[in-house]
Amino acid sequence: MSATLQTKILGINFENPFLLASAPPTALIESIDIAFEMGWGGAVLKTITPDDLEMIEASPRYTVLQDKKNIIGLQNIELLSHKTIKYWCDGINFLKQKYPTKVIIASIMAPVNKTAWQDLVKTLNNTPADAFELNFSCPHGMPEKGIGMAIGTDAHISAEITKWVKEVSNKPVFVKLSPNVSNIASITSAVEEFGADGLSAINTVQGFMGFDLETLKPILNVNGKTTFGGCSGTMIRPIGLRCVAQMRQTSALPILGQGGISTWQDAVQYMLVGSDAVQVCTEIMLNGYKIIGPMLKGLKNYLEEKGFNNIGELKNRAIPFISAHKDLPKTPLAYPQIDHTKCGRCGKCVSICMESEYQALQLNDGNIVVDKTRCEGCGLCHLVCPAGAIK
Repeated sequence: MSATLQTKILGINFENPFLLASAPPTALIESIDIAFEMGWGGAVLKTITPDDLEMIEASPRYTVLQDKKNIIGLQNIELLSHKTIKYWCDGINFLKQKYPTKVIIASIMAPVNKTAWQDLVKTLNNTPADAFELNFSCPHGMPEKGIGMAIGTDAHISAEITKWVKEVSNKPVFVKLSPNVSNIASITSAVEEFGADGLSAINTVQGFMGFDLETLKPILNVNGKTTFGGCSGTMIRPIGLRCVAQMRQTSALPILGQGGISTWQDAVQYMLVGSDAVQVCTEIMLNGYKIIGPMLKGLKNYLEEKGFNNIGELKNRAIPFISAHKDLPKTPLAYPQIDHTKCGRCGKCVSICMESEYQALQLNDGNIVVDKTRCEGCGLCHLVCPAGAIK
């Protein structure tokens, strides 16, 4: 059986579900051109703003979090597109003429002003862009101007702007939500009530990478100063999955999932919690557009191995397994089982159990023994065993 990666969302045909996210990889038409040649299914343009909205960058504006030699996160303080509206209108026309099957979504942002939002939409209505994405979620630089995350953390303002855009848009409207809120479900409901056609999440998570312990200066050092920025990459994937799952539990609207996607396996995780398609940013910034090849091949092979015809058959499959804590089964306890043929008798599980809460494991005559009168079935011993001898 041959599986297809094609899908349709809000009447838009996607040749595959992998999109470039609105970020530095979509800052230039020439760059998007290269990405499309390599096989990306579409692009969300770097956020377009009114031409009079000032964009002055700090430098440098990136730093990373590393686990030994691997980069697991990136912090940025990059602002929005520096290009004019005309640049993007011309660029959209060029890309659509050259790549009529590729999806182009115009990300937009404006001050909390009805005229500013509607004028931007009316102008871009005249391009062949497939949809809009409303950026309510940039966590740095823009909130100081009363936009970006300052919009996305307020359900009323988010709903109002969605309404303004829908009044004049002749294209589907996705609303990009922020993870930097206490209840993303309430924002989801608000924008859906006021006309959102689809949802997009997550934007970067507001954070701070810390200090150099030798110099006591910020790791992201801008002439001696720093600021909180947007964190992305592998480190935020659990947050993105949680947000998308909560959105799917709240709404049936299409979702473009994103946040820490670096492999086809990550994309599948997002589809299982409700994403119709996915967006990728940080992994491109670290390893280039060429990552699309293994993503496309890996996803297609996975679908065929599992007997799925298309990605739609993955969507939402994990949602029935996500419940409130009160609804989780509380018995019977899952006691650890020790494979003594694998156990190296290092005693790590014993010391961790003793020092973490229960003191339920003992080393007795060279073997690990479980005291079921003390064990609470937490599963920590399984996670810390270096030999994989506990399940």
